[in-house]
Amino acid sequence: MDSLTQAALGASLAGAVAGKTLGRSVLLTGAVLGTLPDLDVVIDYGTAVANFTQHRGFSHSLFVLAPLAVGLAWLLWRWKPQLSFQRWLALTGLILITHPLLDAFTTYGTQLFWPIGPPIAVSSIFIIDPLYTLPLLAGCLFFLARPPAKTAIVAGLAVSTLYLGWSVLAQQVMTHRVQPALAAAGLENPDLLVQPMPFSTLLWRATAMQGDQRVEIVTGFLDGDTPLNLEYFPRRPELASEVSDLPEARRLEWFTRGFLDYNQVSDRITATDIRLGIPGAHPFTFVLATRNGSGIDPTASFRTPRPPVSSEALGLLWSRMIAETPVLCLASLSSPAPGQRC
Repeated sequence: MDSLTQAALGASLAGAVAGKTLGRSVLLTGAVLGTLPDLDVVIDYGTAVANFTQHRGFSHSLFVLAPLAVGLAWLLWRWKPQLSFQRWLALTGLILITHPLLDAFTTYGTQLFWPIGPPIAVSSIFIIDPLYTLPLLAGCLFFLARPPAKTAIVAGLAVSTLYLGWSVLAQQVMTHRVQPALAAAGLENPDLLVQPMPFSTLLWRATAMQGDQRVEIVTGFLDGDTPLNLEYFPRRPELASEVSDLPEARRLEWFTRGFLDYNQVSDRITATDIRLGIPGAHPFTFVLATRNGSGIDPTASFRTPRPPVSSEALGLLWSRMIAETPVLCLASLSSPAPGQRC
């Protein structure tokens, strides 16, 4: 999730555990601890693919954060002994462990069990969702106004947690909705990713891949009986085969669970993470190799500029979310992807 949300979650947990004893200052302590795991973004691992796939790695691992929580609890206890070591440990443990657990509900992927096992991505909540964040912020504001306001803090945590649970249920409902349409289109057993569109859990995007085609569906809870609209995108599996032996291509396949689009632009072979962003405006495209006369030359990966999103995108998303616009062609939010059919 975004840094504001993680800070609000950390502050809320700190207020619930130690607000009565430490007062307003504990919110700042919790907010700092809540954003601590994301400091790994300052590390340069050498290439664009390495930086992309190492984020939310060791700094989000339960194997690293659990002992870190113990060490930080001891230091904080020595700093402010009016709170017992056990309470400090409850505070640091809850904040540091809930950070990667919350991140795991997004699509990016969180390596909870680094250095073993693949990233975990439930994909049930968008990285920025005001309906999750606002209850936490409201509880913190009540606390600042009238500390310790434990009831408000706990209520904010309860509402945000229930909303997170709702996101998982909503994802299952949307999955069951799109599966018959995909089967009717000839995709009986595709690789399928169902995730919310930006900023809410009312509008969802389903991405299905099978063979040489990819299908995108946008559907929402306010659609009623509106038929599903399938958008088709060509795939180039032959390019995937050409770079399949490259370590960075294998790393991307592992990190994205295969939700990649390979393309050739001039003499450059690129791979795009199609889970993130929208078709035509995916933020993460990497150059993996260049073509020569007889084959390909691997290159240290670098990221291409992010494609622009239409200035009218937010308005179109809102209209589609409330079913004012019955069909939303994803190309209308950005420049159309090559070969796209709405």
